[in-house]
Amino acid sequence: MTRALNVSPVDIPLSVLELSPVVSGMTSGQALHNTLDLAKHAERLGYRRFWLAEHHNMPGIAAAVPEILIGQVAAVTKTLRVGSGGVMLPNHAPLHVAETFKTLEALYPGRIDLGIGRAPGTDGLTALALRRSREALHADDFDAQLSELFAFGSGDFPAHHPFQAVQAVPTDVPLPPVYLLGSSDYSARLAGQLGLGFAFAYHFSPHALLPALRAYREGFVPGDVEKPHAIVTVSVFCAPTDDDAHFLAGPMQLTFLKLRSGEPIQLPSPEEARDYPYTPDERAALEAIRAMQIVGSPDTVRSRLGELIAKTQADELMVTTMMYAHSDRLRSFELVAGALRGVPA
Repeated sequence: MTRALNVSPVDIPLSVLELSPVVSGMTSGQALHNTLDLAKHAERLGYRRFWLAEHHNMPGIAAAVPEILIGQVAAVTKTLRVGSGGVMLPNHAPLHVAETFKTLEALYPGRIDLGIGRAPGTDGLTALALRRSREALHADDFDAQLSELFAFGSGDFPAHHPFQAVQAVPTDVPLPPVYLLGSSDYSARLAGQLGLGFAFAYHFSPHALLPALRAYREGFVPGDVEKPHAIVTVSVFCAPTDDDAHFLAGPMQLTFLKLRSGEPIQLPSPEEARDYPYTPDERAALEAIRAMQIVGSPDTVRSRLGELIAKTQADELMVTTMMYAHSDRLRSFELVAGALRGVPA
């Protein structure tokens, strides 16, 4: 037995990354209300954080504006930390982000996280619609945007800076804790240099995981946090048996396949995913998608997550799960929590 299989949930907190999936035949309103229900369920199960993603122009994802959902989730929970996973900073003015999250922090002090990413969270045309100019679309100024966000957060612009007289309201509330999100070593290195927490997207970029975590830890300088805090986000599908779990994971795998081919869809039913006429190339792509996910019974999931913990020495696991039936998704999060606590299914 590896050391990882003995790791307790006290050592490895569990958190949730939520995308508000829209399944075939469901309205976006239903999907968003399911998100609120999942948040309350996660809080009862002892999950630490509940982060909302930012995606645009995707019919199968209702989470486009995480800041609105953060306020809604925080209002129906009491202890859960709620945050963005993340706000895609190049899509927004740093002043707007600062004021939005200061407001959330004022309403729910000590419970808000600000996760920041630098990807668009969408296709190029939609990113252009968000940023309003091709110059902004192709600008390589993430570091400058981040510095501006922190300056608005603290009210501490350098002397003679053009924004020195601009205050982010509310002025008497700090920015919540900031985490950088990434799928390569760029954000990992930057998070280390700035002394921030770092969340890695293993659920769609598994091969860059270890180099990014190594770069983050080796380059870490104490800042907002005293020591590195690495969150690994992983796609998990858990059911009473391995066969059940693979059946329930099918819709997300087909949806991801379609997204990669430029044909985003709503989440189909497990039967539709099973009966889809995959081409040989699609089947090969499907195997690569499956390799990025952890799918199985509680015993299988516990073993696979244990291996991931041992390999990465993660400080926290963030689970994302997209299933057709809301009840199956609730059950999956319950089984994952129980598996790492040694609770029988």
